[in-house]
Amino acid sequence: MSTPIPRKTPRAWKTLSKKTILDHGRFLKVEEHRVQLPDGRVIPDWTWVIIPDAVIVLARLLNKRFLIFQQTKYALEGVSLAPVGGMLEEGEKPLSAAKRELMEEMGCEATNWVPLGCYVLDPNRGVAKVHYFLALDASRVAEPDSDDLEDQEMLEVTREELERALFAGDFKEATWAALVSMTLNHLRV
Repeated sequence: MSTPIPRKTPRAWKTLSKKTILDHGRFLKVEEHRVQLPDGRVIPDWTWVIIPDAVIVLARLLNKRFLIFQQTKYALEGVSLAPVGGMLEEGEKPLSAAKRELMEEMGCEATNWVPLGCYVLDPNRGVAKVHYFLALDASRVAEPDSDDLEDQEMLEVTREELERALFAGDFKEATWAALVSMTLNHLRV
């Protein structure tokens, strides 16, 4: 039997004040926070970044093959592999957003949805939360109708090809690689 990880109750940072220093619409807001650390020190200019929360979905078809994109992104060098994903609309629930993104970007529906967690992208600067989903038993029911700006091609890959691509570093964005890793681990159980 394994020993549990010892845990103590951490002391939290305290927000003393905040002001908006950039409001660029619904996709980006930057605030300057005045925060007090647990030891009492005060930081007068802590930058806090706000973007909408997002979903990332890895879809597995009925034939047990995975759907991914080969695409380019402005901040990535070269071509990367990627699952489907996008930002939540205002008031939208994560699972609803995941289903919407899968339909819009891949033209697919899935009958079995596995939530794989919700994670903060930057625990010290805010940014957003990302919700991971595995969409099992997916099938193509429509043509994709995406408004994405990327040049992308949809690929259908085996589990072995997905794993090789992960370990080769072909998923160049950390949250994508994390979802693929979590999916592979989930399917091993």
